[in-house]
Amino acid sequence: MKPSLAKGTRDFTAQEVSRRKYIISILQNNFELFGFQPLETPSFENLSTLTGKYGEEGDRLIFKILNSSINEAKEDKKTLMLQDFQRALDKPFSSENLTDKALRYDLTVPFARFVAMNHGKLTFPFKRSQIQPVWRADRPQKGRYREFYQCDADVVGSESLLQEVELVQLYLKSFADLKVPVTIHMNNRKILSGLAEYAGITDKLIDFTVALDKLDKIGKEGVVQELLEREIAQESIDKLDFLFSQSDDALENLLQLKEKFAGNEIGLKGVEELEYVLTQSLNLGVDMQNLVFNITLARGLDYYTGAIFEVKADEVAMGSIGGGGRYDNLTEVFGVKNIPGIGISFGLDRIYLVMEELNLFPEEASSKIEYLFANSGGEEMTEALKLIMQVRAKGISAELYPENAKINKQFTYAEKKGIKKVVFLGEEELKNNTVTFKDLEAGEKTTVSLEEFLGNITQ
Repeated sequence: MKPSLAKGTRDFTAQEVSRRKYIISILQNNFELFGFQPLETPSFENLSTLTGKYGEEGDRLIFKILNSSINEAKEDKKTLMLQDFQRALDKPFSSENLTDKALRYDLTVPFARFVAMNHGKLTFPFKRSQIQPVWRADRPQKGRYREFYQCDADVVGSESLLQEVELVQLYLKSFADLKVPVTIHMNNRKILSGLAEYAGITDKLIDFTVALDKLDKIGKEGVVQELLEREIAQESIDKLDFLFSQSDDALENLLQLKEKFAGNEIGLKGVEELEYVLTQSLNLGVDMQNLVFNITLARGLDYYTGAIFEVKADEVAMGSIGGGGRYDNLTEVFGVKNIPGIGISFGLDRIYLVMEELNLFPEEASSKIEYLFANSGGEEMTEALKLIMQVRAKGISAELYPENAKINKQFTYAEKKGIKKVVFLGEEELKNNTVTFKDLEAGEKTTVSLEEFLGNITQ
């Protein structure tokens, strides 16, 4: 059988792994600088933990795990379960017996579950960071996979809007460190609720936001068509037409909303919150070019209640490379009230693609071996191994060619692996307590004392 990968998954080469680690190390460092504590949760959760938190479309993308008890069932029960499985293929989520576990869809809901289970032991506000893979049964395309990493930072236990301001700072510092030029698009779920009230479609809020969230993908005409298909009246759609012709001035757009939201309490509250975050960010020196009030930004997750963020790379045609928002009621579904929260996520895989396209990875982000020790066999090989131990003790990567092969073969090996220096420890070197090495880039061969060799190598 010809080997193949499962659709939406990837292998990572040594260079790709090193570059991913480079991104992660910068994010981890900034998480720590901002006071976020690391957390890890299981790869799969109880299905009931995940369903009903992401909206109708999100629930469809959850990878459900077939109940292992089907393997132990008696034949008649197994037949019924297999029939149930066939029905589930035709109509997803039709059977509780079929599966009761699922791969995690994101890191936020498992985090909310963790907080609900441990809230009596936590110190609030509780700030956590988490970098782990998630799974979605989505249609694979460039920058979108079925298995991918999320890098999250969340704060729970505080309603202060300063948390939003701090997360803006975390985004901007992290992308500045990665040298990726970005724009943070911002909106507020209360503004979206206010718009629904303004248009007289409060009962269609979810339908409205789900359709609006697709604007980048399907354009204005596509959104309008979907709103009509979701039984939203043309009169209401006409009232919302101004959404598609916003100016570049965020504060001017907010002022326009204030006029439309006269007497609209929830809408005005959303405007006030967003205005505060924008103003405080500007007071801290954030360039207004980096922040955009995007009134059509909806992010189709049902659990957001306030600020919502989406980060886009300025110079690469790519979907969002980060996103998040406030979710003040998420732990309530787990029986724990009054724990407000807000969080953001960095899309590792898309950030990688952006950095690769812009050639932003530094040389040190690539996996490399500094020294290859030529294998001459016998005593020379043993002494080479001893010297390699001393080199590695200094934190420098080195390896011995495994066989006493022709030197040209060993040189070819070094060149293919990108090793720049080949070290020779032969009979002459052992007698004189010296080391000979060749710089393959410069083509120069040098002999130095063993002491000088060890003294000069650095990370």
